[in-house]
Amino acid sequence: MNALELFHLNGKTAIVTGGGRGLGEQLAEALAEAGANIVLCSRKVEACQEVADRLQKQTGNKTLALSCDVTKQDEVKAVVAAAVETFGSVDILVNNSGATWGAPAEDMPLEAWQKVIDVNTTGTFLMSQEAGKVMIQQNKGKIINISSVAGLGGVDPRFMDTIAYNTSKGAVITFTKDLAVKWGQYGINVNAIAPGFFPTKMSKVIIEHGKNYILEKTPLQRLGSNEDLKGAVVYLASRASDYVTGDVLIVDGGTHAM
Repeated sequence: MNALELFHLNGKTAIVTGGGRGLGEQLAEALAEAGANIVLCSRKVEACQEVADRLQKQTGNKTLALSCDVTKQDEVKAVVAAAVETFGSVDILVNNSGATWGAPAEDMPLEAWQKVIDVNTTGTFLMSQEAGKVMIQQNKGKIINISSVAGLGGVDPRFMDTIAYNTSKGAVITFTKDLAVKWGQYGINVNAIAPGFFPTKMSKVIIEHGKNYILEKTPLQRLGSNEDLKGAVVYLASRASDYVTGDVLIVDGGTHAM
């Protein structure tokens, strides 16, 4: 097979959680451009619908926008069922939905901790579990979990005092590795992407207050762009990565190497 053909996603169906804005929109766009049909879901279905309409018009691929709170199992089940009913399969899952909360560890409200852990970690588990049932029957599938460089280790609280977020993203990395071991027997690849700092609604405050610090700690001396995650997600979703599982692809301009 031609090398570029390994990256084609023609005829595949991808679910992208939190796909109505930010990194989720960028990831969904990349998968659509590579040929996949796209199912977008989040609590704000209107935003997902706008992106779905744009991608269908732009690429000609079929899209579906659905409402979903990834912490609610019945809503997760409904999304996966709708994807199968509409497209016949679930080939790719991108667990992108996320939440954060800034507070010193000693002052972190329990309800804030629980919300972040529920969305970022439990939501990733629930969606993987339900999509995984379909993938196990198919004996193939690609699961891509969105972690963060904040999940790779400790972060200076003067810059990023978000212990629940950092903890949840570290948990996503361990979850990725363990699920890859558990489900390799079914032909399912499970990998993660750990983005660095990209301008999004969630990262706006941190970037506003710490942009100079970020750039000083980033060898490429810039923030992530609207194109910088596209290659990574298409690679992990496509046949090009068929022998890669349990891995974490860091896309951060080199920050982790400092």
